Amino acid sequence: MGHFGVEKTLNILHEQFFYPKMKHDIIKFCFNCIVCHKAKSKVMHHGLYTSLSIPTSPWTDISMDIVLGLSRSKRGKDSIFVVVDRFSKMAHFIPCHKVGDACHVVDLFFKEVMCLHGLPRSIMLDRDSKFLSHFWKTLWGKLGIKLLLSTTCHPQIDGQIEVVNGTLSQLLRCFIKGNLKTWEEWLSYVKFSYNRVTNTTTYFYPFEVVYGFNPLSPFDLIPLPNDSFIFSKDGLSRATFVKDLHEMVRNQIEKKMSNMHIKQTKGESPWYLNPKIRFGYI
Repeated sequence: MGHFGVEKTLNILHEQFFYPKMKHDIIKFCFNCIVCHKAKSKVMHHGLYTSLSIPTSPWTDISMDIVLGLSRSKRGKDSIFVVVDRFSKMAHFIPCHKVGDACHVVDLFFKEVMCLHGLPRSIMLDRDSKFLSHFWKTLWGKLGIKLLLSTTCHPQIDGQIEVVNGTLSQLLRCFIKGNLKTWEEWLSYVKFSYNRVTNTTTYFYPFEVVYGFNPLSPFDLIPLPNDSFIFSKDGLSRATFVKDLHEMVRNQIEKKMSNMHIKQTKGESPWYLNPKIRFGYI
């Protein structure tokens, strides 16, 4: 659950613990983390990411991408199929082969994503050869799913997937350290950690937005009794809670996009161009 910076680490620990000067200790710990200094990239993003339309519920509008250039794992995988929900920001990281065709990617999606969340209404994609094939377009067209393709050589159009890919790369570098062939073994832990921390856009946990509660983590050594929140017996109140939660997430996304547009209009640098914010020092 580590290597996420000050804010996310503090939110995780606040669920179970509190003591005076807690934030000061976390800042000091993160600043002295040798693994983060070695693994996290210092290259700034070029240009601004483009904001897409705001979804209304989880897993109805998603983004897909394939991360290439990885070392061949012990099981022979050399790429990662990334699927991100644009509403809850939940992500699935699925190991795959670079040489796999569109049929292989579709098979992975149905086995790893569709069985858990169902089919989406729209899919945001780049112009990878797999996503431009006749089979790919025909399949999703028959299912009534809208395909949205980014412009060639403009990955910032789908900023959501690019940010997730960057975070995934940093986490893998932190976990695998020097043994590059073990990345597939760490992928499930990276996926759980990513979905279990607060998102900087929604300020909610992706798990919580999708399911209405957070799964137990290693920090939950002594789970606190909170049946009224986690195991509510009143179905109506539970449904109301999830509906209000989704409304708050949507409002937070709109607020974040509005602030970003204001900063762009004023000519201010976005948050990811500030190294102190990017590395969690402030």
